[in-house]
Amino acid sequence: MPIASELDDFDRRIVACLLEDGRMTVTELATRIGLSKTPAQMRLRRLIDTGVIKGFRAVVDPVRLGREHVAFTEVKLTDTREKALSAFNAAVRKVPEIEECYMIASSFDYLLKVRTSDIQDYRRVLGERISALPYVASTSTYVAMETVRDDAH
Repeated sequence: MPIASELDDFDRRIVACLLEDGRMTVTELATRIGLSKTPAQMRLRRLIDTGVIKGFRAVVDPVRLGREHVAFTEVKLTDTREKALSAFNAAVRKVPEIEECYMIASSFDYLLKVRTSDIQDYRRVLGERISALPYVASTSTYVAMETVRDDAH
């Protein structure tokens, strides 16, 4: 698996171009980075095979899908041994409203980004799904009033 220091300028330009437009053709990509099609395609394949490029997906507008409410939820666990962390992690992956989850080095254990349709829906998800996750001791919620920057969407 290549590390950042093993990527050359062409590799970095491929990544930058695809971050800008993941649907661009290999021919267009080759032109933009200054290589012919075959070497560009080989480099792209290597970046995919080594995991530098993890995949391609549709980026949707959650607001247009009726999921405009964003809340950040701090979660404190009752147990932080490996078995408890693994159980919590596996359960989090099954809750579709949890858009992101990070283990945090702080006075709490995890920070969740939760996206729902509105505050009532968030309250339901918090009460029925998040609080019911394994080993959850307590939660604190911070409601986002406005998205200033969100590169994922």
